[in-house]
Amino acid sequence: MKYTAINFKDKLSKFNDHWAPRVIAELNNYQVKLAKVQGEFVWHDHPDTDEVFIVIDGVLDIEFRDGRVRLETGEMFVVPKGVEHKPVAENECQILLVEPGGTLNTGDTGSILTADNDVWI
Repeated sequence: MKYTAINFKDKLSKFNDHWAPRVIAELNNYQVKLAKVQGEFVWHDHPDTDEVFIVIDGVLDIEFRDGRVRLETGEMFVVPKGVEHKPVAENECQILLVEPGGTLNTGDTGSILTADNDVWI
């Protein structure tokens, strides 16, 4: 086995697309993904899984129909499964996501922001 650390800064330097998560690791049936986000995403939910947002750099607001949470560098929040939400980043924000393999970024909501799944860097 090769023992090599995964460097977030290095991986983030390899892409510029917003709202297009890239897989950097897998554990059990979960994928660890990095993403750059900016602007407003779409309202969506994930009926079968919770979703964790971990902010590596920047500020991310997650809006809900009845409120919002603001995440800054070094903070995280878990959106419970089935809860409709919309991420928003006024300026570019770098995030880490951990979710089951095969989870679409827009859930069951079709959108032009639906990213290709299982893209590794």
